[in-house]
Amino acid sequence: MTRDELRHKSRCARETRTAAGLRISVCLGSPCVATGAEAVLRALRESYGDRAIEVIGTGCMGPCSRGPLIRIEDRRGNRAAYYEKTTPATAMATVRAHLEGLNPDQGRLPADLPFLIRQQRVVLANSGICDPESLASSLENGGYAALLHAIEKMAPEEVCHEISASGLRGRGGAGYPTGTKWELVRAAKSRRRYVVANGDEGDPGAFMDRTLMESDPHRLLEGMAIAAYAVGATQGFIYVRGEYPLAARRLRQAINEATRAGLLGPHILESGFSFTIRLRIGAGAFVCGEETALMASIMGRRGQPVIRPPYPAQRGLWNQSTLINNVETFGCIAPIISKGADWFKSIGVPGSSGTKVFSISGDVATVGVMEVPLGTPLRELVAMSGGISNGNFKAAQTGGASGGCIPASHLDTPMDYESLTSLGSIMGSGGLIIMNDRRCMADMARFFMRFCQDESCGKCVPCRAGTEQAAQLLRRITSGDATEDDLVKLEELCHLMGDASLCGLGMAAPTPVLGTLRWFRDEYQAHLRAGGCPTGVCDREKHPCHV
Repeated sequence: MTRDELRHKSRCARETRTAAGLRISVCLGSPCVATGAEAVLRALRESYGDRAIEVIGTGCMGPCSRGPLIRIEDRRGNRAAYYEKTTPATAMATVRAHLEGLNPDQGRLPADLPFLIRQQRVVLANSGICDPESLASSLENGGYAALLHAIEKMAPEEVCHEISASGLRGRGGAGYPTGTKWELVRAAKSRRRYVVANGDEGDPGAFMDRTLMESDPHRLLEGMAIAAYAVGATQGFIYVRGEYPLAARRLRQAINEATRAGLLGPHILESGFSFTIRLRIGAGAFVCGEETALMASIMGRRGQPVIRPPYPAQRGLWNQSTLINNVETFGCIAPIISKGADWFKSIGVPGSSGTKVFSISGDVATVGVMEVPLGTPLRELVAMSGGISNGNFKAAQTGGASGGCIPASHLDTPMDYESLTSLGSIMGSGGLIIMNDRRCMADMARFFMRFCQDESCGKCVPCRAGTEQAAQLLRRITSGDATEDDLVKLEELCHLMGDASLCGLGMAAPTPVLGTLRWFRDEYQAHLRAGGCPTGVCDREKHPCHV
């Protein structure tokens, strides 16, 4: 595809959309597909699939627990209406009512629903709007315009500078400055350079990267291509979690479409820049989210971490310089190049620029994906999700199995990197599990430790043996068989694992335990006394007949 052809196709796609009198969008994210969205889309297309009524499948619209979701827009300027928990029959009836000039109430989400109106979508700007299986739909919504701008108007070093100036930090957990990492790869003395997107999203309660890969795969490809142009790479890999077959299928289709259109491959957009992307599917190992284990897996080796340094920027895939960012980080790149570093830095708070995608789940009225400026208070996120269900707020687990908890006394904590670190937690990739006051925090810590025990690769003793011993101690505590000495041993063991483990899995495995001990030590103490579990959760597990 030439540069003029890209501009022409984008313009034609927008004109085609304008010609449609009514636009019906059906969410085809995994949660909605699981509840019957494909049948809804098929019924609507069979009845209304003509040029006067546009019927499309889109990516995730956000409120995942309310699916299947549809959105109805018309060109008269009325606000789009969302309808939840639709079936083929209810969707058909709703569309008929709209055609008759009515605005039916049944199943319609409130126009002022906080979950929808309080978001500020940057990474997910096209999710729920464009068809994830159509390059034309991506072009209609600005896809690859940033890549064209970078190639036409910017030198590679200028792209790196723009990313540095934006203040973008890695969205995969550690929050390392993205521009600094790009500069290191660009400056590395390496025969070849690689770009890798880490889509091995394994944390419990995390589904942000899955949402972007399923909903707007071309956004990811464009971000990777811009990164490759900036650092001088010619080959890229997307490493996708094995449990994400829909994301893998849509990415594979997007790669093929972009390659046929000349947006990937040799001499992209009539330039001297060439870049190809290949897909790699993980086998379900949580440890492969760690960058050195991920690279080993890409190269066909056993997914186990190795000691750093050297870091991937120095010696990565096949001993060549490698840039690794997570999926959401690449999703930020095109908007920064299109709108500028100053625009991106104006969002969020000092030290934490831009927006963050959170997957919120647990004891909330609405489970789903939301994107808000960094620094938004935790209380606001809970309110956007409809508040706490079946009780009062007790704690939030951030960062999944590697993160810590935030108690009710810190509900107004800004969700930014430094604020969470000060509370002994981390941003992580953005998984946010909300717990009401019926939850036992010692039992929660036991769950996460068991998870880390199962997912340990076994390479180093502190993680391999430490997670097993910690899980046993937590089982004794929650079953009421432990002593004060066991609690002391647990705490000492957690500090040892954090100091001595080889990779981030073992280092971070104790974080949920130490966080709950910091804020909810009284619950642990209660398990050691005759009174047992203060919430009754662990007592019910010991005596299931009482449930």
